[in-house]
Amino acid sequence: MPQEEISLQSLTTNEAVHIGYSDDDIVIVDSIQQFALVSEAHVQMSAIAICTSGRVQGLMNGQSLELRQNQVAVIPANVVVTDLMVSPDFNIRALFFTNRILQSFLREKMSIWNEVMYIQRLHVISLTADDLRFYTCFYDMLSLCFEKDAGTPFRTDVIQSLVRSAMLGLCGGMKQQLSSDLHLPSEARSARGHFQRFLDLLHSSPVKHRTVESYASSLCISPKYLSAVCKKQSGKSANEWITEQVMDDIHYYLRQTDLTITQVADQLGFPNPSFFGKYVKEHFGMTPVQFREKK
Repeated sequence: MPQEEISLQSLTTNEAVHIGYSDDDIVIVDSIQQFALVSEAHVQMSAIAICTSGRVQGLMNGQSLELRQNQVAVIPANVVVTDLMVSPDFNIRALFFTNRILQSFLREKMSIWNEVMYIQRLHVISLTADDLRFYTCFYDMLSLCFEKDAGTPFRTDVIQSLVRSAMLGLCGGMKQQLSSDLHLPSEARSARGHFQRFLDLLHSSPVKHRTVESYASSLCISPKYLSAVCKKQSGKSANEWITEQVMDDIHYYLRQTDLTITQVADQLGFPNPSFFGKYVKEHFGMTPVQFREKK
């Protein structure tokens, strides 16, 4: 069976998926039971999934993962899920979201997300009775918003504000469950620290289009060591991390602002509009003007 590509677009165009809400950055799924039939899937965006019944187990990027009722799976972007086995009553509710909205929601809390996802790899969190009441209330409020007409003023803003509040609550729970790395050898602790500082620097830099050498210099380490640390901690190279962040910024400035192409190129640190145009063409398959006009 071919690998299933799970993206924002595939979710919103799949008639078998019950979508509660979707926009350019978020898809909220009420039921995703039919994906239990998928033997292998590439999940392109980050996701938070609450198991509402049954259980599922499988491999996520080759690592064992099991999710039971009243547990939350917190999944980073671009993972491959294989060898899925589910109980007959398995079902989940899930939130899928882009990296740009994740950064917008968490802001300075991104360090917690990065620590959980890429360093400690804590992907399953058990919910207490209080947690369940907390998130059930959020979902009930979201459901009321879903029922409103799509043209209702500020509907998207209200929904995204509720989602952000719930994610901040989850981030707090994740922080409580983080384990200490004092037991690790000093070399491993140092590698984790450098990776975390790289992600903090990358996310906080207004101009992300910089070389690996530039980031390594800011961290007072060699480019080779930075690349090795990133690959070991996250499975992605430093250059891949930089490219993903630059692409997210390009998407935001071309789709969400009225800045001219020249202003966007300057804002993102490109030497000139021509170089910026070639970069966008290479990574998005179209010119900046075409990408801005494409809805």
